[in-house]
Amino acid sequence: MPPPLLVTFVGCTSGLWQVDRVSPVIGEALPMAARLAVLEGAGAAPPPEAAWALRGVTSNPRYTNRAELNALGAVQQGLLRPQATRAALIPIRKTEAWWALAQDERRAILEEQSRHIGIGMEYLPAVARRLYHSRELGEPFDFLTWFEYAPEHAADFEELVRRLRQTAEWAYVDREVDIRLSRT
Repeated sequence: MPPPLLVTFVGCTSGLWQVDRVSPVIGEALPMAARLAVLEGAGAAPPPEAAWALRGVTSNPRYTNRAELNALGAVQQGLLRPQATRAALIPIRKTEAWWALAQDERRAILEEQSRHIGIGMEYLPAVARRLYHSRELGEPFDFLTWFEYAPEHAADFEELVRRLRQTAEWAYVDREVDIRLSRT
């Protein structure tokens, strides 16, 4: 596994991704921005005109078992594929009730009840995904979920998000913002 990578998603006036919309799903929204810059590394500082900056770090897989890791590794594709010109950044904060659960209890809700990993697998490799952990950084969200897909897979992505939001796991979400992006 590669070492952890700190990433800062910055809503500003420059960046590879155009911000098409910023929509609150649960709780407060984030301000609209024209572009999204994705800055990697601890030394990356957001520009002063940034509307917002969200930090997260890649981490070891916390809720997957070996069989799931192997299956994900066999089909998951990398980010910034040329055809993947659509993206979504979905910051999520879970309730204190979620964090009061033991890790095995969270795993049971995440996969055994909600089938989060199993549902996500159905959309690979068309929808690439990376999870960033933010809770330990003192950020306003616990997770930053990043998705990339080609325009012809937009309906698949919408179905994926709809299905995940209907699971038992989502009863523990108390803030979620849906940021849609595109690049040419």
